[in-house]
Amino acid sequence: MRILKRLFKWIITLSLIGVLIGAASLAGVYYYFSPELPDVQSLRQVQFQTPLRVYSTDDKLIAEFGEKKRTPIPFDQIPEGFTQALQAAEDARFFEHFGIDIKGLSRAAFQLASTGRIQSGGSTITMQVAKNFFLTREQTFRRKFIEILLALQIEQELSKQEIMELYVNQIYLGHRAYGIQAAANTYYGKDINALDLAQLAMIAGLPKAPSAFNPITNPDRALERRDWILGRMLQLGYISQQAHDDAVATPVTARYHRSDIELDAPYIAEMVRQQLYEQYGEELYTEGYRVWTTIDSRMQAEAIAALRRGLLDYTHDHGYRGAEASIDLDTLEPEDQLSTLRQHTAYAGLEPALVLEVTDDGARLLRTDGSESPLDWEQMKWARAYRSPYWLGPVPKRPRDVLEAGDIIRIMPNEDGQLRLTQIPKAQGALVALNPQDGAIRALSGGFSFYNNKFNRVTQAYRQPGSNIKPFLYTAALENGFTPASIINDAPIVYHDASLEGVWRPENDNGKFNGPTRLREALYRSRNLVSIRLMRALGVERAREFILRFGFEPENYPGNLSLSLGSASSTPLQVARGYAALANGGFLIQPYLIDRIENDAGDILLKANPLHACPECDVIMAPATTSEAETGTETVAADTPAAVSGAAITASNSLYSQLQTPESIGADPLPAPRIITPRNAFLIYDIMRDVITRGTGRRAHVLKRSDLAGKTGTTNEQKDVWFSGFSPDLVATTWVGFDQPSSLGRGEYGSSRALPIWIDFMEEALQDLPNNPPAVPPGIVRVRIDPASGKRAYSGQKDAIYEYFRSEDVPRETARSPEEQKAAPATEAIFGY
Repeated sequence: MRILKRLFKWIITLSLIGVLIGAASLAGVYYYFSPELPDVQSLRQVQFQTPLRVYSTDDKLIAEFGEKKRTPIPFDQIPEGFTQALQAAEDARFFEHFGIDIKGLSRAAFQLASTGRIQSGGSTITMQVAKNFFLTREQTFRRKFIEILLALQIEQELSKQEIMELYVNQIYLGHRAYGIQAAANTYYGKDINALDLAQLAMIAGLPKAPSAFNPITNPDRALERRDWILGRMLQLGYISQQAHDDAVATPVTARYHRSDIELDAPYIAEMVRQQLYEQYGEELYTEGYRVWTTIDSRMQAEAIAALRRGLLDYTHDHGYRGAEASIDLDTLEPEDQLSTLRQHTAYAGLEPALVLEVTDDGARLLRTDGSESPLDWEQMKWARAYRSPYWLGPVPKRPRDVLEAGDIIRIMPNEDGQLRLTQIPKAQGALVALNPQDGAIRALSGGFSFYNNKFNRVTQAYRQPGSNIKPFLYTAALENGFTPASIINDAPIVYHDASLEGVWRPENDNGKFNGPTRLREALYRSRNLVSIRLMRALGVERAREFILRFGFEPENYPGNLSLSLGSASSTPLQVARGYAALANGGFLIQPYLIDRIENDAGDILLKANPLHACPECDVIMAPATTSEAETGTETVAADTPAAVSGAAITASNSLYSQLQTPESIGADPLPAPRIITPRNAFLIYDIMRDVITRGTGRRAHVLKRSDLAGKTGTTNEQKDVWFSGFSPDLVATTWVGFDQPSSLGRGEYGSSRALPIWIDFMEEALQDLPNNPPAVPPGIVRVRIDPASGKRAYSGQKDAIYEYFRSEDVPRETARSPEEQKAAPATEAIFGY
């Protein structure tokens, strides 16, 4: 008995000595490594790397930029089932231990002793937090000691809930997904709290080896790992036998889900990314910035669809250019045929397909998913061969006239779901829509497909606007004494002008001349000779300076008479901006794209404060030229801060110049400069309404609205075709042409090619906007006139029409009746400019 007591004392003594030695060793290790230990308090200010996200004004996700997909969530949003699954997989006693698990470390030490290699680190979740945030992944004793010490410190400073929150938001889980919310979105297309038990266990199995246990790339091993975790959850009492059995019986349902892009607007996304990268650099992709644009999702979707439909209509009308490529089917095995086909990318819903066989009634196609589909003759007989923009080959009579086996072609579904032969258009287009009251860009499409060609034609394509420029010239005429009833001679003219390189013989599009023509009729019929005479009457430089006040770039606007026919160069966005001033009563707004920028905490970093049309504001008109200020016209010199000089007007073409810092948010909105008087703004708007009701834009009458106005535009040889139109609430510009200017072909005009796209878009875009024709401003009167002379109608004149005038410009002369004309001297004639 005495021997046992002595033995017990020795054991106790040795144990105490061991504890003291261990404590001294730990203290020595701590003091040795303490200078290298980082401050764990920094974990309270962790900034997770999260991507840039871009949204529409109605909160639809447009794009996500950044290598790491991550959406941090707080602890109270982590499902209990996931926490339990993670404990079962990684650290069953997480909520009981003090940062290290003696059992786990002992097991790791035994493995090292028995094998000579570190097989498992015995790491707790706390230790993994220490490693993930502060250390490298090297497997050394030194790093392991530091990891243990940091884990002990972390447990002293942070709660278990805080540690768990850091862990689940930091870990990498495969396919660029960081954190459990991003993983749930990536593998299941759902938020983490919407997953079932089997799916939660699948994600909980990923931290150990995101590639090896990945349910997409390695579903068998992922399933094995998931079921092991479910078994551990049952063993630990987290779930019932029934829940376990149901979850184990669940098949693997994971598949790759891209970021939940809700709105197709890649041109918009790239515009935002480029601009913000200039300001924020690489941190743009990691700091969790969220950008809300001015884009309306419904209008944006329709803008893209309308432009694509219009360009496909054009390419089908001008014939089939043949297969994109051809292969020899006899020399390739089926898997090689499919591999070759998959080298061709689908664009804008136009899918590549390989012609396997051509029959008497159609063709048999191989598709990129490996399936085969028929292509009926009815869906390809449109395909007359393209010869040039001006003529086509003969009408095909059978499928073999169009296709051959081995052709790689494009197909798209019809409305009834049948596949139709198609092709990627060579012609391109652009569509942009603005709120004319403040310049907010509501929709923008810079081409047929961003992924096929990233050139943004809305902002980068400088093209001749053709007759789209005429409303600005006619507004200049109205500002300088002309009226809608002024008579201008639509007759042949020849100019000898050195700036125009010799003799210039301009013509109207139809080659006809109408003689004396009222200004209103000349605009809605788009008479070129009238425009030239107007510019000559105003003076080239005076007219040019007036046009520039609508925001165009002086270096792109020539100082010669050809400017009257649109020989300048402008982007579609610049044209839309100019038309906005005609729509809003005469104010030059500034187009803008970004409404606000927030950080990941929801704090506003920048907020737009756009210039807005303000008829009730006391705004002094901005002078277009010094001479106008000096001659006492309605445009007066500016001597207050509200005025804007002509130079400032033309220079302000940035889409992002109106963003304010948080300190400025809440400041009074800034009134836009007035560039034309209210009365002249009404007159030009009313004249342009006739373009819709009776002129070159009358196809738009199908929209059945009384507030629409606009203008077609076509350049020489039909290289560029336009339509710009508006209501008081929305202005939109469409352009169609080739990137390398060449003719679109005979019969291609703004009215036949650009206008249908505009109508297609506006039919949807205007649905929720009221029919809102402009009100007649004070000082405008309506008078009956003689349509031939523009003078007041004589008493009882049956063909008299009503016309609007400024009160001081009402015609004083009365037209002669037929009887008076017979009595007039034979030499008297009606003449204008």
